[in-house]
Amino acid sequence: MKQRMNRRVFVGSALASSVFAGTRTNAAGTPILTGLAPVTDEEARSTASTVQFRPEIEPLVRLIENTPRQRLMEEIGSQVKAGLNYQQLLGALFLAGIRNVQPRPAVGFKFHAILVVNSAHLASLASPAEDRWLPIFWALDEFKSSQARDVNEGDWTMAAVKESQLPAPDVTVHAFRQAMKKWDEAAADVAAASVTRHLGAGQVLELYAEFAARDFRSIGHKAIYLANGWRTLQTIGWQHAEPVMRSLAYAMLNHNGEPNPSDADLAADRSWRYIETVADDIREGWTQSVASDNVKTDARVILSTIRTGSATDAVDAVVDLLNAGSPLQSIWDQIHLAAGELMMRQSGIVALHAVTTTNAMRFLFDHVGTDRTRRMLLLQAAAFLPQFRDAMVSRGKLRDDRIDTRFETFEIANTGSTNQEALQRVLSNIRRDSGAAFDGTLEWLASGNDPQDFINATRRLVFLKGNDAHDYKFSSAAMEDFYNISPTRRPFYLAACANTFRGSQEPDNKLITRIQAALS
Repeated sequence: MKQRMNRRVFVGSALASSVFAGTRTNAAGTPILTGLAPVTDEEARSTASTVQFRPEIEPLVRLIENTPRQRLMEEIGSQVKAGLNYQQLLGALFLAGIRNVQPRPAVGFKFHAILVVNSAHLASLASPAEDRWLPIFWALDEFKSSQARDVNEGDWTMAAVKESQLPAPDVTVHAFRQAMKKWDEAAADVAAASVTRHLGAGQVLELYAEFAARDFRSIGHKAIYLANGWRTLQTIGWQHAEPVMRSLAYAMLNHNGEPNPSDADLAADRSWRYIETVADDIREGWTQSVASDNVKTDARVILSTIRTGSATDAVDAVVDLLNAGSPLQSIWDQIHLAAGELMMRQSGIVALHAVTTTNAMRFLFDHVGTDRTRRMLLLQAAAFLPQFRDAMVSRGKLRDDRIDTRFETFEIANTGSTNQEALQRVLSNIRRDSGAAFDGTLEWLASGNDPQDFINATRRLVFLKGNDAHDYKFSSAAMEDFYNISPTRRPFYLAACANTFRGSQEPDNKLITRIQAALS
């Protein structure tokens, strides 16, 4: 995929109108934004037909691309007041990122502006109707930051596909697989375009899932991009898929300047290659548990293995448990809990990505239907976590915190009590006292309170205090996976993640301040 230099010059004629009339509030208070039309459930969740390739979508993308960062929110605010709907804005924002931000040198960094769009959308879906504009307005500002960084790094722009080189429809799947196996960027680009034109959304997901998790480069962002990008397309419309899937193929073939992985034995590829040799050793009917008196099926061995073992040790542990008849849900529980435990052992960017990558792997596992691909994804989800652990060790000492030691010593009660004061204490300890945040979250849940109240309160704090794409990515992933875990284990996972949310004692982000200044 080539660069196209000499980006059109930014225009400076955006309207500077006062478009917001709202106030901030605390985590459980009144709407953060007022004055804009609320985004209804129907509009936020509407089908792909809402956003088509109509004449107005390209001008809106260009408006987002060309309006200076310091004036974009006011310009888009005026468009919203004039009738621009949520779906159109989400689609135009996503496409602007796809066209303008290169997913290199790694699928992360400046590219988080694209990866975060689905996370912001999930936050909008789970928010009161009056607040649903805030995440996407925040994501607009994030895009402008990444766009400027991309300009400084070479001003990449996605080139038009080479139509004359597209493989024929009857060989397009084979062409795509071969290009990906050979790490051939040029061949993969045209094959990705052809695949998207001739296959349905589900078929494309199946095909890409064969390659999105095959290496540990970019610490899981390739799988995250597939999961989040495909989900965004389900909202904005599959008619926009071709440039997205071309960008994704380009991102998935990044190998950090190392020799071509198809011709080399590189560390980032080894766990997947090992999995290819053992995936077929898993018994038939592996998704169904089988009672056994002769074989230990306690999936907590996965937690123990991930603490001290290698990636291949983790794979072997999962294979053994599946063959012994261990329930699939209990295995996924331990994989999620192990990711949460890494957050307890060393907070920071690496452990954070252990959680978001596990979330992406779980989504792909749940949404593909090919048996072998599902086996591979499950085993790689386990294999990634020792690799995250090792990457964390290189950054400093890991604490000896163990999430499963709390299973026997802490009993989840159901008293039916509600204590907003206790909730506010928990929120005030986040990012100030990790132990108090963990214990407070667990104790608050043990009092019988609705966990959704905690999730809603912490999500609102992300709106108010968040200043980084990871605030949205992490919180959306952790809150989604809370419901992917068995009910008896959920509180421990949420408590492990709590200290990486945003606390009530942190300052409001600069975007909130800017909105309030515009309102006055």
